[in-house]
Amino acid sequence: MHKKMAFSFPDEVLEHVFSFIQSDKDRNAVSMVCKSWYEIERWCRRKVFVGNCYAVSPRMVIRRFPEFRSIELKGKPHFADFNLVPDGWGGYVSPWIEEMAGAYPWLEEIRLKRMVVTDESLELIAKSFKNFKVLVLSSCEGFSTDGLAVIAASCKNLKELDLRDCEVDDLSAHWLSHFPETYTSLVSLNISCLGSDEVSFSALERLVGRCTNLKTLRLNRAVPLDKIANILRHAPQLVEFGTGTYTADVRPDVYSDLAGVFSSCKELKSLSGFWDVVPDYLPAIYPVCSKLTSLNLSYATIQSPDLIKLVSHCPNLQRLLVLDYIEDSGLEVLASSCKDLQELRVFPSDPFGAEPNVSLTERGLVAVSLGCPKLQSVLYFCRRMSNEALVTIARNRPNFTRSCIRIYWDIREEA
Repeated sequence: MHKKMAFSFPDEVLEHVFSFIQSDKDRNAVSMVCKSWYEIERWCRRKVFVGNCYAVSPRMVIRRFPEFRSIELKGKPHFADFNLVPDGWGGYVSPWIEEMAGAYPWLEEIRLKRMVVTDESLELIAKSFKNFKVLVLSSCEGFSTDGLAVIAASCKNLKELDLRDCEVDDLSAHWLSHFPETYTSLVSLNISCLGSDEVSFSALERLVGRCTNLKTLRLNRAVPLDKIANILRHAPQLVEFGTGTYTADVRPDVYSDLAGVFSSCKELKSLSGFWDVVPDYLPAIYPVCSKLTSLNLSYATIQSPDLIKLVSHCPNLQRLLVLDYIEDSGLEVLASSCKDLQELRVFPSDPFGAEPNVSLTERGLVAVSLGCPKLQSVLYFCRRMSNEALVTIARNRPNFTRSCIRIYWDIREEA
């Protein structure tokens, strides 16, 4: 009886029910119940994820899901990040863009990871998808600022432009000026991977100033410290901010400007960036530290005493990415100060150095596992980790969902 009732629902009702199912795994399971559910699910699928761009052809995806609005594609395997994939291996997005351009004029989102993206592909995106809103490129290559300029000029409804760890050819420092002066829809902008001369500060300030809904802004290291205050002054509503270069001659006026604008950023929850930090300027961010839930210092060469002061001001921290300069002593302070910590990543500052220049062992991670009851995810590079320490960590935190501990050996020991 219940089976007959389930199949008697109108398609519109089932479409509405299916719209609440976000997990790809769950939607795949729904599509296998019966032919009717398969057909309904394929027509109402709005987001598609392809974990290997060679596992299926673009045409097969189009036939399977004729109405999707968002696609995420991955190209080269993960170890390509470590230069273990030869040049010309593949991962080209152009066949996908060409097929989708004819089939999905309503496409709104494209998210690509470790793929080769050309300026021609970016131009085709801008030309083909009239309501295009989101472009996320992670660890991609093959394109230039000319392609970004076309996206800026043509995608009038663009809300998110995210360039993460990409290799971008610098052909124009003024590509940001191609956003029309009437353009105001930007919500997220990440240009942290761009090179040293790829930003027009005046265009950036105008863009940030008129996009009042901007929540995420991550700058590249070309943006100097004395420009950061003015940019933040235009966007006090930011929730996530990635600084430019955090170094300059120590000047009281620059410090007071920074401290003042950070104090006015009432919604700020996440900070990242901090290239080439001058420690004297770090206290300028203390006014927002109590509200921070995420802090990414994976590029910041801040030494342990200054890191300890900074971390101790962040009691609500849930996510920390940091270099091993934090040392065991800093992690012990983290364990006592940040009880809500859920994710910790500690990267090596010099994995191939002959001389260990930091004091980071299993002691720091054991302290965090004991002091942070919500800890679930760890990536930890260190020079020493004993079996006893691993047992202690596992007993302290049986709720781990992800852990990766990498030991890099002292070259002198190998010799």
